[in-house]
Amino acid sequence: MAETVTQPGTGPQGPLPKGFRGAEQGWPELRRIPHPPRRLPLLGDILGVNPRTPLQDSMRLAGELGPIFRRKAFGNEFVFVCGAALAADMADESRFAKHVGLGVANLRPIAGDGLFTAYNHEPNWQLAHDVLAPGFSREAMEGYHAMMLSVAGRLTDHWDREQAAGRWVDVPGDMTKLTLETIARTGFGHDFGSFERDRPHPFVTAMIGTLTYAQRLNSVPSPLAPLMLRQASRRNTADIDYINRTVDDLVAERRRTGRGEGDLLDRMLETAHPETGERLSAENVRRQVITFLVAGHETTSGALSFALHFLSRHPEIAARAAAEVDRVWGDAPAPGYEQVAKLRYVRRVLDESLRLWPTAPAFAREAVEDTVLGGEYPMRRGGWALVLTPMLHRDPEVWGPDAESFDPDRFEAKAARGRAPHTFKPFGTGARACIGRQFALHEATLVLGLLLRRYDFGADPDYRLRVTERLTIMPENLRLRLDRRSSAPAPVTVPDTPVSEGGGCPVHGVGD
Repeated sequence: MAETVTQPGTGPQGPLPKGFRGAEQGWPELRRIPHPPRRLPLLGDILGVNPRTPLQDSMRLAGELGPIFRRKAFGNEFVFVCGAALAADMADESRFAKHVGLGVANLRPIAGDGLFTAYNHEPNWQLAHDVLAPGFSREAMEGYHAMMLSVAGRLTDHWDREQAAGRWVDVPGDMTKLTLETIARTGFGHDFGSFERDRPHPFVTAMIGTLTYAQRLNSVPSPLAPLMLRQASRRNTADIDYINRTVDDLVAERRRTGRGEGDLLDRMLETAHPETGERLSAENVRRQVITFLVAGHETTSGALSFALHFLSRHPEIAARAAAEVDRVWGDAPAPGYEQVAKLRYVRRVLDESLRLWPTAPAFAREAVEDTVLGGEYPMRRGGWALVLTPMLHRDPEVWGPDAESFDPDRFEAKAARGRAPHTFKPFGTGARACIGRQFALHEATLVLGLLLRRYDFGADPDYRLRVTERLTIMPENLRLRLDRRSSAPAPVTVPDTPVSEGGGCPVHGVGD
């Protein structure tokens, strides 16, 4: 992609990369795009904005202002796209590409040019993508299945103990443990020991800290950030140091033992690009491991948590999904890889949860040439806009007047075929869409099937869904009551697989 020459400057993400154009630079006719009322000089559209819920505030504004709108904060203007027709136009790879901006760019101090945070012109993105893509092939996915089952068995053991003690289960906390252990074991042969801990693993605490800090940077003027976020900045530095040490020790352990059996870390360390022969540098290996550990578990844990919330609120849907699991899996204690894809209704439950609350709730696109968005809004090369995925997924022109309601049958095969392309985007779009989406979908469908087979879920009648935002989104304080189904089979038992020696975090004495 041709780079755009701009004047040096700074934005909400700190120093702007070469080729960056802010929305205020890239939209020559912003005056045509609506913005919130009561705009203030210098401050912009900050009235009524909660820095802890910027996504949900933007969703509210989308309902008031329409399929495209703009917001201004501290001199920077941002364009938001919500309508399906405009989002589909931005999916055109010949005219638009991924834009690394807002909170994503704030993660570069820890993830650098990893797959999620790399700028389009950085060569390590394509190198890592080509080297790691075979790690998500069908053959590789079949190899991960047994380890996914093993970790799921640890979850159901934990939930059986909680249920026997009459306690409500912490859904987001336990889903985070599950998905962290799954990606750590399948990708890197490591066990964080999450289910043996009373509190979250320090890696999770540090990860949440970095995500939260990245989002907070967007809510303050960049020149004032060092002053206003001084204490948070120190904490973020400590969190990054801890994550780096954890990953460095994990990689060093692999180099020492050489025991990986072809997992993602083996591919990072040993595989050369099939055409150029180039390998990932040591620094880039660290960045890719961090990217997979963070992105590979944070979004999936949120997706499972939202799905379990909706199942608990719709017992008739849960009963239908459980009946499908019973019919498809039968009495086998451990379903095979092929049996997971046969859970078509369970998958529809997951897709509908991702429709209403996509856990990566936005993606940014920039124009690679001067163009006109939707035939109406001129964009200069480098101009960018943010697609609000939850509002794209609620567009009544696509999803009907009941778009706010939970209905898995929206994803019945005939209904899905009848929808226009680019209307369902929980994993982003184009060449830079999530490389691990099939991994996440297999894991989440498998886990939902196992839980539906084993438990009935009881919701707290006083609970009202609240959404925590930290770049990704998650239900806040979601607790469920469990009742063992009378037809539940014996616990999942599969042969365990070797992990790093010690079975715990390789960083000894740091935050444990």
